[in-house]
Amino acid sequence: MDMVDVLDREEHPELHDAEPQGPVRFVIITGLSGAGKSAAMRAFEDLGYFCVDNLPPELIPKFAEMCQRAGSNLRRVALVSDVRGGKFFDHLFDALGELERVGFQYTILFLEASDEVLVRRFKETRRRHPLMPEAGVLEAIREERRRLQELRGRAHRVLDTSDMTPHELRDTIGRWFADDAAAGTTVTVMSFGFKHGMPIDADLVLDVRFLPNPYWVEDLAPLTGKDSDVEEYVFKWPVARRFMEKTGEYLDFLLTQYAQEGRSHVLIGIGCTGGRHRSVAIAERLGEFLRSRGLTVSVQHRDLGE
Repeated sequence: MDMVDVLDREEHPELHDAEPQGPVRFVIITGLSGAGKSAAMRAFEDLGYFCVDNLPPELIPKFAEMCQRAGSNLRRVALVSDVRGGKFFDHLFDALGELERVGFQYTILFLEASDEVLVRRFKETRRRHPLMPEAGVLEAIREERRRLQELRGRAHRVLDTSDMTPHELRDTIGRWFADDAAAGTTVTVMSFGFKHGMPIDADLVLDVRFLPNPYWVEDLAPLTGKDSDVEEYVFKWPVARRFMEKTGEYLDFLLTQYAQEGRSHVLIGIGCTGGRHRSVAIAERLGEFLRSRGLTVSVQHRDLGE
């Protein structure tokens, strides 16, 4: 049921006339200190979630309300709430109860690890446990485990990270929480001109300066690769069509490997001399090809001012 439909009108009159939106995927990350909550949050960021760290529990219902009202701008949200909040953390169950009262669905991800592993991690990082003022490291870990026992029992997912690498933690979160809109590798295809310099953040650069140049055709020189006349000129040559065929095969293989490795984003640079004709036409056609493969693709033209 949609949160807006069930909110009490007297307590939340500002939502009475709000247009209903689809459900927000709302994940609350919690658990033992040193169990990997920061790494988990980075994994959620890579999946396209809007992430908030150390949010006081009393603010969670208001934050959930804001996410609901934000519509399509905030459909996947992950927040971390743990004992760093001190006395504020004691109100977490009240906050969860408020979410349930208004029909807002959420998922609790609880991270834990063995005492031995947690002690070693704190020693290696030289970080202080949040409960250290009250006890030594091991005693603090055991006290935190005791305080979180009830919350662990309410968790929808419990993940023991004792024997996990950060890469394995990220992969597990990806399997559990990725959806169609966020799963896999997103791709940016960027056209550019070599005379203006290569994009420094490109993961892969393809040089198309070997293709016949529309710049030397008087009627085409003032146009760009986004104009149909330039596009037709570029792709009338067999070498351009062959290039697209070979590049498509290469990217089918390469992007599959990137996705399996856990890469969340790849920037492909397509360069010609000035960045206005050949690279633009190729980038547009390549973007269409990658979208046909089910990928999330953004096409940008750096030297057209886009």
